[in-house]
Amino acid sequence: MSSVIISSNLKKYFQVHKKEPGLSGSIKSLFSRKYEEVKAVDNISFGIDEGELIGFIGPNGAGKTTTLKCLSGLLYPTSGQVSVLGFNPWDRKNEFLKQISLVMGQKNQLWWDLPAIETFILNKEIYEIPPKQYEETLDELVELLEVKDVLKVQVRKLSLGQRMKCELIAALLHSPKVLFLDEPTIGLDVVSQKKMRDFIKEYNRRKKSTIILTSHYMDDVKELCKRVIIIDKGKLIFDGQLSEITEKYADHKIISVVFSKDIDPKKLDKVGMLQEYSFPKAIFKINRGAVSVAAAELLQHFPIADLNIEEVPIEDVIREVFTGKDVA
Repeated sequence: MSSVIISSNLKKYFQVHKKEPGLSGSIKSLFSRKYEEVKAVDNISFGIDEGELIGFIGPNGAGKTTTLKCLSGLLYPTSGQVSVLGFNPWDRKNEFLKQISLVMGQKNQLWWDLPAIETFILNKEIYEIPPKQYEETLDELVELLEVKDVLKVQVRKLSLGQRMKCELIAALLHSPKVLFLDEPTIGLDVVSQKKMRDFIKEYNRRKKSTIILTSHYMDDVKELCKRVIIIDKGKLIFDGQLSEITEKYADHKIISVVFSKDIDPKKLDKVGMLQEYSFPKAIFKINRGAVSVAAAELLQHFPIADLNIEEVPIEDVIREVFTGKDVA
């Protein structure tokens, strides 16, 4: 399958002005400005196939949003090549713009003092959507997102969750083939986050659209994405299946045990690295190669009521990857 999105050695560098504090610093900067080069995106290459829903993750300042802006044509790269649906994004051709959409959780495209339906009608004209297609698409999106009762309410009077749903509708009315979602669940409560995730999953299934999702909420990524791309300080550090992250970066598993009788903690230390013990529960961190031996040791020599072997939580692994610590 040919890639819908191709990034080849993409770089985006910025010159950032550095000013000394205070009035004297301001005066000095008038005559002698100092700049620092910031490598927001540093030589990133990847390909994404049609219909893929990719998690694009990294810490604050990693370069996620800058990458999406380059892919959508909002920013011109310092160097490298990008192709989206066969187009050069920064040419900003109408044929290209009518097939993509960028939703940023911290940006508002709806008219603040008007009902959301007014923005929808405006987008219908901008994207030259045929009336019948517009009505059918609008009805489908409104039903999926359950916002029929708020379409004629001023945007500024909507809750954050309602507004984000309407933002999505505005972005999807023209049925884009490629969708860039930058923090679509930011600031939402747990219930609203779940509804938003359900919608994104269902939309991807129905429309076979290609979606890149950035999020700081690992629940978003775990529930929606099989493949993830991780960047940090502008560099790509992982591109593969979400399940592979644990195997690559964590060389241990977690064994949690419930005892039927109280145990001397000193005896438990011999089994493996004891993370926590408060009767009746104990948690061990065990090297992958020694998990079966440790489990057998516990079952044979200790009064076990329950035993469970788990992978390290994916959010913990990724957190350690970003901080450069050894997850073992």
